[in-house]
Amino acid sequence: MRPCELTLTAASEEIAAKRLSPVELTESVLEQVERHEDAVGAFAALTAETALEQAALATEELAAGSRRGALHGIPLGVKALVDRAGVETTSSSRTRRGHIPRADAAVVERLDRAGAVFIGQTHSHEFAYGVVTPTTRNPWNTDHIPGGSSGGSGAALAARMVLGAIGTDTAGSIRIPSAVCGVTGLKPTYGRVSRFGTTTLSWSLDHIGPMGRTAADTALLLQTLAGYDPRDPASVDVVVPDYGASLDAGVRELTIAIPSNYFFDRIDAEVEAAFRAAAETLEAQGARLKEVRLPMTDQCMPIEYALLVAEASAYHQSNLRKQSDLYEEDVRVMLEAGEMLLATDYIRAVRGRLLLQQAWREAFDEIDAVLAPTLPAPAARVGEDAIAWPDGVIEPLVNAYVRTCAPANLTGLPAMSVPCGITTSGLPIGMQIIGRPFDESTVLQIGCAYQAETEWTGLVPGLDGEAWFYA
Repeated sequence: MRPCELTLTAASEEIAAKRLSPVELTESVLEQVERHEDAVGAFAALTAETALEQAALATEELAAGSRRGALHGIPLGVKALVDRAGVETTSSSRTRRGHIPRADAAVVERLDRAGAVFIGQTHSHEFAYGVVTPTTRNPWNTDHIPGGSSGGSGAALAARMVLGAIGTDTAGSIRIPSAVCGVTGLKPTYGRVSRFGTTTLSWSLDHIGPMGRTAADTALLLQTLAGYDPRDPASVDVVVPDYGASLDAGVRELTIAIPSNYFFDRIDAEVEAAFRAAAETLEAQGARLKEVRLPMTDQCMPIEYALLVAEASAYHQSNLRKQSDLYEEDVRVMLEAGEMLLATDYIRAVRGRLLLQQAWREAFDEIDAVLAPTLPAPAARVGEDAIAWPDGVIEPLVNAYVRTCAPANLTGLPAMSVPCGITTSGLPIGMQIIGRPFDESTVLQIGCAYQAETEWTGLVPGLDGEAWFYA
């Protein structure tokens, strides 16, 4: 196995045992970038020279007996919305060409202190306002999208061009690409990870979080990312637990809810079958499955869009007046439409979200987590903008993908997507685990228990014209 094919957790262990150097690992990753970036298009900016310098420094420090932690010498990708000092940070938009931050975002500061190696900035749907990431292709089949908005992060992980990545999530933008690219992505609780230095889409819905190949990988990343930051007004000063402490605790005696409504209103048959099989796997491990009707689900999409559209348009209002011709058409149209939203609609959405948050948190009084499909369908083909369901309904792709992810953004609850199957056409399927506020530990615990009994994280896309295979 080449070093780039290791999980983040395995590579960290190899480095700690001095069986692998950060330079060897980084060179392997950069070779993979050279082989596949032209086809995948995951990176908005590559910083290979800097990465090799960071890897050399990490190798020297480790040789001298100074290990900064589990991420020391680990090659990562960071979404193009996240500021890196001295590196062009464009949010994958022509309006930000030439924008070079003078300071790092909070998450970059934390990763830098941990000794991580930065391979480059990964593409986003422009300003994170979409579910496609048009510049990037899905490594499982480049005729299909990688999802969005953190599509570059998901694609780079699936293609073994990084061992971990940072994404942002306003309506599913970590979980959507994780599901369609066959990787693991965690949207933490709102306020758990600082957004300072990260471009805003919707300030009351934006989250930032880790993406890896496994739940254990995301736990290692979250351990570094999590923590209070007074520079982010939404940051919450709560204790950060040891996320590794309960990863092997299993699911025996945990009560996990399966929704009886909403998530299965319209769903691809293969996706539902994979999800049901995954739930049975957890039940066989001792989890208590409980069917639950989740409250206020019919309000999720109207509330999500009213908040997101209004806040995004407010953020971009001034720049839209100056550079409207530089925005991509799909994003520009949404920003212009947002300016037509009534203030009363926005206020009703704010109030509705409060009621939704209260109702969902009360639902968690009797359960430990909710299990649901991450998405109702696998990766769409490039250029497809809608799903034709068997009942004759034509659903816009963005609505279909956001529909099952938005509840966790509105409630602020932690939610993680893990791979749980593959379609007959060779496209990944994801399962979503939603937990209590600031209880990422249980979400990760469930994900690790499931991945310990299944082989989906070992699947590798056939990037050289092969079919997918097991590593």
